Formats: sequence, structure tokens, C-alpha cells
Amino acid sequence: MNRIRKQSAGGYTPATTSFISVLRSATGALAVFLLLAGCVEQKEQRLPILGEKDISATDTVYHTIGHFSLVDQDSMLVTNETVEGKIYVADFFFTSCRTICPIMKTQMMRVYEKVKDDPEVLLVSHTIDPEYDTVALLHDYADRLGVKSDKWHFLTGSKDSIYYLAQTSYFVTAMEDEADQDGFIHSGAFLLIDKKGRIRGKYDGTKQEDVDKLVQDIAVLKKLG
Repeated sequence: MNRIRKQSAGGYTPATTSFISVLRSATGALAVFLLLAGCVEQKEQRLPILGEKDISATDTVYHTIGHFSLVDQDSMLVTNETVEGKIYVADFFFTSCRTICPIMKTQMMRVYEKVKDDPEVLLVSHTIDPEYDTVALLHDYADRLGVKSDKWHFLTGSKDSIYYLAQTSYFVTAMEDEADQDGFIHSGAFLLIDKKGRIRGKYDGTKQEDVDKLVQDIAVLKKLG
């Protein structure tokens, strides 16, 4: 004897109707999930542009690193043109520092290992004690670290110009201080600079988690172009 299955008004059995309802709910939930995931990814892909900006009716002009002309550990002149079109990470240190500099050096070495074979990225460290940190001493310092001079520039020059650059371009502290045990105070920040010379991130160079974020943001900046 053939069994007759009742159908709903739409032509489907109750079981089929229930299955379609569940399927639609699942599809809707998946669509919402993908939309939210896309929004999160888009948000993560954005990096701020730090510093003052001038906004006009037709354009926005962002702060950029000012003109500089310094010498690296190979006696090579390093200027804005050297880093033009490059992403770079900048910091301020001095070789005889006994407080935060050794930690910063360890963390910057981590960055160096990540980018040493990447032609788009440079590292730039400015000494705030140029009278002691001569070209020869910086050359020896870089050699002991085992880093390539065309990838990581250790810069020296006029003390006043370095301090001015730190304070007005990178917005970090760099100065002499007789009250400090080493005679200087300076920021432990690592600054991420884009290919247009704009500051895109500021990170605590003494904290591993901050430097992890820096490495991630370098990758994001590369994607942004």
C-alpha cells in the first residue's frame, strides 16, 4: 500500500521545508560572518599617519621627516634621498648606553633578521652621542653585530642637527642630561616611516610585543604601497 506524504502549500514536505529554513539561516549567518571578517581585515590593513597635517579644500598635506644629511658607519653620506622610496625603521641610541639601548639593540636585531633580504626596507639608527660614536666606532659596532651596512645605517653627525631631527621630525626625546647616569636621555621608540617619509607607527623598542606589531605593520605597509 502506497503511503501518501503531506505537502506544504509551497509544494514541499514539512521535512523539506524545515531543511530549507535551516539552510537559509546558515547561509545568512555565513554571509554576516564573511562581511564582518572583511571589515576586520580592512581595518587591520589601515595604518595611521602620525603628526600634524594641513587640510585644504583640495588636499591634505601630512607631516614628513625633515631634511637631514648624516654619515654612516662606512663614511657614506645618508640623506633623505637615500631612504626615498623605501620603508624604514628609525631609532635613537648611543653605543655606551647602559640602560635601554642593549634591549633596543636586541629587539632591532629581530627586525633586521626579518627584513635583511627585503630590498624595500631599511633600518636607520642615529647616535645621540656623536662625539664618542665616531664613524670608526660605529663601523666596529656594526661589524660586531654582523649586519650589512647597506641595510642598517648607523648615523653620526652634528649633535645639534641630530637632536633637532629627533625632536621636530620624529617627535622623540634626544638630549644631554647631566642628571642621567650616562649623561643622555632618549626615547626607546622605533618609528616606522613609509616611502613618502611619513610616520606610520611608533613602537616601544624595549617591548617584544610592540616590536612584533612593528614587524606585522611593515608587511601591511608593503601591501599598501
